[in-house]
Amino acid sequence: MTATAKSVHPDESPDTDAPETDSSQSKEARLADYLRERAEAGDMYFKSKFIADEVGLSAKEIGALIVNLQESVDDLSIERWSYTGATTWRVEQTA
Repeated sequence: MTATAKSVHPDESPDTDAPETDSSQSKEARLADYLRERAEAGDMYFKSKFIADEVGLSAKEIGALIVNLQESVDDLSIERWSYTGATTWRVEQTA
């Protein structure tokens, strides 16, 4: 038995059965928006595993994205606060 590839015209997109996934940029934006909302009342402390469901991301994704947000988001100050068990992050609005 041989497999055949379906020819795709350059103007057509290939058929995929895989569900669409958020780009990392939209995941970052969603996490940044969540942190902004929570930090409006003052400093926020969190562990990734405790906000994962609320943000719709895994704790591992949050851990990776939060490092990027430290450098790319000007209106939030994000710092590692504690390493006991899992990293606790501190977030505050700067603007």
